Amino acid sequence: MADDSDLKREQWSSRLAFYFAAIGAAVGFGNVWRFPALCVDYGGGAFFVPYLLALFFVGIPILMLEVGFGQFFQTGDVNVFGGFHPRFRGVGVASVCCGFMLVVYYSMLISWVIHAFFDSFGSDDPWGKEETTGEEAVTYFVNKIIGEETLGPDKRPTRLVWANVGCSALVWTLCFFGTAFGVEWTGRVTYFTMGLPIVLLFVFLIRGVTLDGAELGIKEYIGRWDMSILVTKPDVWSTAVTQIFFSIGVTFGIMTAFGSYLPRGSPVTTNSFVIALSNSMFSFISGFAVFSALGYLAKKEDIAVTDLPYGGFSLVFGTWPVILGGLPGGEHWVRLLFFDLFLLGIDSAFSFNEAISTVVLDTKFFNSTKKWKVHASICLSGWLFSFMYATDTGLTFLDVIDFYINFVMLIVGCFECFAAGWVYGNEKTVEKCGRKAFGSYLCANFGSIALGCGIWFGVGSVWGGFVALICWYAVFFGLSLFFLKQHLGEVESEDQISFKQAIWALTFENIFDLKERIKPVVGWIPSVWCFIIKQFLPHLLIILFINLAQSKTSTGESQFGHYGGYVAWPFQVMGILTWVLTVVVFTVGFALPKVYDPLSLPAGHNALDPDSKAVFVGENAKYPDEAVAEEVEDEEKQISTAEAEVVSAAGSKEVSAMGSKEISAVGSQEVSAVGSAVGSQVVSAAGSQEVSAAGSMEVSAAGSKGSAVVQEAEIKC
Repeated sequence: MADDSDLKREQWSSRLAFYFAAIGAAVGFGNVWRFPALCVDYGGGAFFVPYLLALFFVGIPILMLEVGFGQFFQTGDVNVFGGFHPRFRGVGVASVCCGFMLVVYYSMLISWVIHAFFDSFGSDDPWGKEETTGEEAVTYFVNKIIGEETLGPDKRPTRLVWANVGCSALVWTLCFFGTAFGVEWTGRVTYFTMGLPIVLLFVFLIRGVTLDGAELGIKEYIGRWDMSILVTKPDVWSTAVTQIFFSIGVTFGIMTAFGSYLPRGSPVTTNSFVIALSNSMFSFISGFAVFSALGYLAKKEDIAVTDLPYGGFSLVFGTWPVILGGLPGGEHWVRLLFFDLFLLGIDSAFSFNEAISTVVLDTKFFNSTKKWKVHASICLSGWLFSFMYATDTGLTFLDVIDFYINFVMLIVGCFECFAAGWVYGNEKTVEKCGRKAFGSYLCANFGSIALGCGIWFGVGSVWGGFVALICWYAVFFGLSLFFLKQHLGEVESEDQISFKQAIWALTFENIFDLKERIKPVVGWIPSVWCFIIKQFLPHLLIILFINLAQSKTSTGESQFGHYGGYVAWPFQVMGILTWVLTVVVFTVGFALPKVYDPLSLPAGHNALDPDSKAVFVGENAKYPDEAVAEEVEDEEKQISTAEAEVVSAAGSKEVSAMGSKEISAVGSQEVSAVGSAVGSQVVSAAGSQEVSAAGSMEVSAAGSKGSAVVQEAEIKC
């Protein structure tokens, strides 16, 4: 057994600290500048229909998967998915790589906010000037803050913007001090970095709704319910899914890492709902704060709300600050807005760092390394990589990488769900159902999706794709049933299962076994989660991936490789490499699992210790109570065997009862058999018992003494 000191893992100071940290990781810039704009673009309140469906059937199930398995295994992404199968460690490596690539450019976004904040104290900034328009403010931000004024037509980088390099250094320094001293410290920091933005959100909300014309903006945001959008703009469904998928912060290893610091018994379902609903509520309220201010400006300038820039950079660095700057005490409102954006961003940066450090510190090579040293290395590396975004073409790099990172997140999410729904327990499924049946069932599920996508996105026939999908599924599912029945006819064993039980084993048994396996540690999980993770999400994410890959530019070219019309080198190449890297790290781990052995857990980790709630030994993982039950069952069998040996004396015979005590039995005689249940088996008959063996033989246990010994042995078992 490992030493207790080795098993000790730091934990959040309270569940509230975990909530603040996790919600801070989820809530970011997109909650303010993207979600409200999507509502306006897609029918106002009608957008909530696909959004809420995506929240409950995509976002929360994946969030439960990541938080729950982090909590169960008490480790990060690499060893969580390595727990399903060693070949799937690459899923965790891919998610951490994805998180690092994203936090590098995300840190530059925060740096630009800091630069704009300091610039607002100068005399040249446009936000506090009465005659400044939103367009002028955005142009100033792009040219002066980001530094694009020196770019040529091809937008290739020409210089470093040293002010942004310095602001980036400040961001990474703050990240270091926010995360380097343990999750208890990080949790306390997030009381401020997440708590204050909540307060400021209501400050902006109250200020906005009290402005003249606020009702015009609110009506545009939520007052319209154009349900026809759900049919006339079918991309609303994929847009809603991607907004949920990316805003909660899954597939980066963040929630797995955060979950690993939760105490056992913490309810994963409750935790996931709190995080996801809080994130969505922040987005919802932000829309009122933003559009009430836009309504004020629209009425003032006598134009429609939708004629104003109401999303993205143009909103948070143009229209909204200009509106606030025109109010009494205007520049202070602008600075407060930039400070609020900084806090929203820095929380997310903390969480990316924590995801990476958790994986590193949980390896056998770095488990004894001081946490601050690991974080110092991460922050220094992140700062150096951020230099490409500190060039005068940093915004272009950010735009391209942000687009291609979508492919990474979709494929990582698909791998995660596939590992839980299809890889876990597959050996047991094959044993019960046969390889042919299992292979046919796999082909029915994923071959049908491939065929359907080929017709939907290649031929352009929606109904044709559905018909082909259904026919393919029906044929191969029928084949799997045929092979299943054939396999059952070939197998002869005492544990023979019925055809109905075999169908259950083929379709759902493994994922329900997984749910029951983690339930003692993470609490109740609804059964519908099993269906979603296995039969819905992997298929949906493949469709979204192909849909994104075949999307077209305004010139009719594929977005993949031609995004934004940017030149191939360096922009498209750098973007495509982010996706290629993800595929490579997964493929290497799948084909050569020993490559990632250095990332395996150190001896003494909670998940490896037999006294831990979860014994991390892959398919044979057992809980302690399961192990004890098996020990007790084995002892009972051994005791029964000993009894049979004792009682099989014909006439007179020497009987030895495992405790090396000799007893002679002639005619009728009392026999006492006393031993030990754990070592030398105790044979007892409570009180007295008559046994007939080749005539008549009375075998009696040694009264109350034998009974007491048995009871003591049972307690030990």
